[in-house]
Amino acid sequence: MVVVKFRTDFDKFVIMHAFERRGWVRCRLPHGGGADDDDPGAPREAYNPGGDWNVYWASVGSAKAIFNPETGFRLSDTQIINHFPNHYELTRKDLLVKNVKRYAKSLEKSEVGGSGAGASAAALMLETERDELDFIPVTYVLPADFSLFAEEFRRNPSTTWIMKPTARARGVGIFLINRMTQVKRWAAQMGIDTSRGSAYTSHLSGRDAYVCSRYIDKPLLVGGKKFDMRIYVCVTSYRPLRVWWCDEGFARFTNVKYSSDP
Repeated sequence: MVVVKFRTDFDKFVIMHAFERRGWVRCRLPHGGGADDDDPGAPREAYNPGGDWNVYWASVGSAKAIFNPETGFRLSDTQIINHFPNHYELTRKDLLVKNVKRYAKSLEKSEVGGSGAGASAAALMLETERDELDFIPVTYVLPADFSLFAEEFRRNPSTTWIMKPTARARGVGIFLINRMTQVKRWAAQMGIDTSRGSAYTSHLSGRDAYVCSRYIDKPLLVGGKKFDMRIYVCVTSYRPLRVWWCDEGFARFTNVKYSSDP
């Protein structure tokens, strides 16, 4: 009987229960093996991705260390972890915006040559892909896109915008703006100089940046309330794209009915 061995950086019940109920055995490194489940206080530079494990539920830091070419570590055919290399290109707000814009621009440049049924089908598919992006509101990354945002703001001065930190979650740091003075006040608090026509800062990191999107003032409502849906999927491959969809999910509703009034 084949025994599956796992490692984890988290002693969370849902992870441990899911693994152990399948009869999987926890793999532990020898003492001093590095910053892992046995020695969480060890420095990250001492991290050792080794061990006789098959499944590793790793933290973001551990995943970066595993995929870092300098470690010299390579996953074997019997090893999988819960992150893809550079996964933050899709999971961090500012990088997601960058990649969506890049994808949209590539669609604009795409041309379907030839004639006949095959070319017509390809052109229709390309047009469909372009249309599927129309749900994404106008979005800028601040402070990098400050001058572009200011120009758009002047063209539509009555528009409301929503500001979100790029690297936070659970609604932390989100606020709405509808006046340029609010943006400049935020910039001053963040130490951003906007007097040069474009935002300038020498100390802000990417994690301190904000995404600024046009606020959707007529959202889809259920019973007059805003909501979101949490759907779980597991992506096991990008090439070819392979996604496992969980039939069970949940919806979250606001406590009060939506109103666009300030």
